[in-house]
Amino acid sequence: MFNFDFYNPTQILFGQGQSAAIGQLVPLGARVLMTYGGGSIRKNGVYDEVRGALAGHTVIEFGGIETNPSYETLMEAVALVKQEKIDFLLAVGGGSVIDGTKFIAAAALYKGEPWELLENNGKTIEAALPFATVLTLPATGSEMNGSAVITREATREKRWFASRKVYPVFSVLDPSTTFTLPLRQVGNGVIEAFAHVMEQYLTYPVNSALQDRFAEGILQTLIEEGPRALANPDDYDVRANVMLSATLAMNGLIGAGVPQDWSAHAIGHQLTSLYELDHAQTMAILLPSMMRVRRDAKRARLLQYAARIWNLDGGDENGRIEGAIVRTEFFIRHMGLKTSLADYGLDHGSIEAVLTALEAHGMTAMGEQRDVTLEVSRKVLEMSL
Repeated sequence: MFNFDFYNPTQILFGQGQSAAIGQLVPLGARVLMTYGGGSIRKNGVYDEVRGALAGHTVIEFGGIETNPSYETLMEAVALVKQEKIDFLLAVGGGSVIDGTKFIAAAALYKGEPWELLENNGKTIEAALPFATVLTLPATGSEMNGSAVITREATREKRWFASRKVYPVFSVLDPSTTFTLPLRQVGNGVIEAFAHVMEQYLTYPVNSALQDRFAEGILQTLIEEGPRALANPDDYDVRANVMLSATLAMNGLIGAGVPQDWSAHAIGHQLTSLYELDHAQTMAILLPSMMRVRRDAKRARLLQYAARIWNLDGGDENGRIEGAIVRTEFFIRHMGLKTSLADYGLDHGSIEAVLTALEAHGMTAMGEQRDVTLEVSRKVLEMSL
């Protein structure tokens, strides 16, 4: 196991009705900017719950944060923060709203050009406004980590950043807020969380027995509970297990002391930027192909994954690995996602565009062993057709 420095200061309030505590947790006298997306929180009752909990606080609203939060929109919010002398932010929504709010929190106090925060992946963030979240779409884990992904619409450039300064102070996780989600978003959230675990787990062994078991427990829970969430949308216990799994998939614990990959994410971000595929859709396409193309480098982990997740522990090794990949594809499709580029009308021309973008962003040696070259990325994309 590698040495590690684990840090996570976010308070989690989990369960039905927990949004009532917001008023006591937001500092008295704070001027609050409430951020959200397209307005679905008004339909599912979350908006009224949050505004009721904030009675007595000064609240300014900023809506319209996109599914892939744009730098341009977020800079409008930064201007509003300064104009209204905001000193606390509350993100109400899914990962995109939370990611965007993290950027707002840091950019509002940054002395230079805020895009620099993204160009250097957050390394120059020295301070950020305090913020909290009310999660309505479990998927990204942004409610309990210090990272985010932002897109600059002018250049179609997607960038990530991370900093200990942008962990939420607290996050409210109420599974009942997810009952009204469209089934597509439920499926997307499960597969996104699944991919997050796989990028931290499916690498190579470093004698990290506890982290392995944590990761495998999340994978098994998603495989069991994901289809149930589609079949029984109002089952609170199922939604609770899915929500907590998505949060724990990206709160840093299962990645502490182990190698991490993230090459599928890097390629997927280019597909999203160029062709507006959902992030989960890109993971559904790329994850099985990445497993096949890199089966030799990941052999030990793939065999462990086959045995512990899919109970494939006898016979030919290659057969076990392929069997695990096939079962993974079946699970992805069972969750309502497609597994090929062609399913979205993309062909060889799109592969060249993605490779050009990867090269332009310096993503030419990715993965846990820096062996995902442009040629390897090409093979993954071609296998994904």
